[in-house]
Amino acid sequence: MRLDRFVQKRLSRSARSVRYLFAERKILLNGVATDEGLQQITKFCRVEADGKLLHDCQPLYVMMHKPRGCVSATRDSRNITVLSLVDLPKKEQLHLAGRLDFNTTGLLLLTNDGNWSSRIMDPEHKLPKTYLVQCSKEITSDYVQKFAEGIYFAFENLVTRPAQLKLLGTTTAELTIHEGRYHQIKRMFGFFDNEVISLHRLSVGSIVLDKDLGAGEYRHLASSEVASVF
Repeated sequence: MRLDRFVQKRLSRSARSVRYLFAERKILLNGVATDEGLQQITKFCRVEADGKLLHDCQPLYVMMHKPRGCVSATRDSRNITVLSLVDLPKKEQLHLAGRLDFNTTGLLLLTNDGNWSSRIMDPEHKLPKTYLVQCSKEITSDYVQKFAEGIYFAFENLVTRPAQLKLLGTTTAELTIHEGRYHQIKRMFGFFDNEVISLHRLSVGSIVLDKDLGAGEYRHLASSEVASVF
């Protein structure tokens, strides 16, 4: 919205009255007096007019270590949600930049910045997501080749993008995918009739879950982590 129209709406004043406020340098945008009413403002601007604070919303970017048995949602009538674990001012403004299944653990990102979360979740940006996987049966080198080729999902009538699988043990591996289909990892291992019994997300892009962040704990992202998404 244009700054002058925003001030006019919030103060319930005429356009002429608001123009006088600009002329008298009584409009502050992000703490700086301005007489440019035609400029566009964003959700994260601080606007003051005639000594009154009209709008102040700071961007929030949070890393959480999601615990098992917790719903990736902001509201749920029956289960604990990830948002219920957060104790931050204005936490009701937060939403999830991607989800994890009920029993999947690891890195979860929360924000009030829709543009930032869209960048993470849009499959066209091919942001890599890395997981630690444990299966019920042996994971062999055949998996590595097949995951790199892509696996056909009949329901969506598509082939998954090439994924990188690193064998860590007989039944454990590290998997990096570049999309987020419904239950994708479980379905990929299901191609080999191998059940995933434990799934833990290690990273999203270059944002890596802190090793000293316990289950259910969280912290604000550093500015460099936020910028890395772009």
